[in-house]
Amino acid sequence: VTAKKVAYALAEGLSVIACVGEKLEEREANQTTTVVFRQLAAIAAILKPEDWTHVVVAYEPVWAIGTGKVASPQQAQDVHAEIRTWLRKNVSEAVAEQTRILYGGSVGAKNSADLQSQIDIDGFLIGGASLTEDFVTIINTRSA
Repeated sequence: VTAKKVAYALAEGLSVIACVGEKLEEREANQTTTVVFRQLAAIAAILKPEDWTHVVVAYEPVWAIGTGKVASPQQAQDVHAEIRTWLRKNVSEAVAEQTRILYGGSVGAKNSADLQSQIDIDGFLIGGASLTEDFVTIINTRSA
């Protein structure tokens, strides 16, 4: 369903943030990459190579949304690196290098600097923190 929505939005001239991520029980069963790769494969099966210039991928672990549970910076980096590798192997080197991969799992003032320091995290998809004063701190972290 998500893949069809991505394709439809692109066909209508929009750019897309495609969110991928696993539930807590999937993470605890060491199924993170299996789940994320399945989601990416569904999207890639519908897209043409040139479509990827209008797609941003956001790793948003479902278990971290609004729960106060957060992935460690290293856990987030590991998944982002796996996503980039998957794109390289299954789409192209150019897409792997050019596609922005955001982190969207409970980003806040306390963890944004550590997350930002990870090589494969290209930015953030910020939810609730965008409505608080912490948003300024997160923005300043991104621009530092």
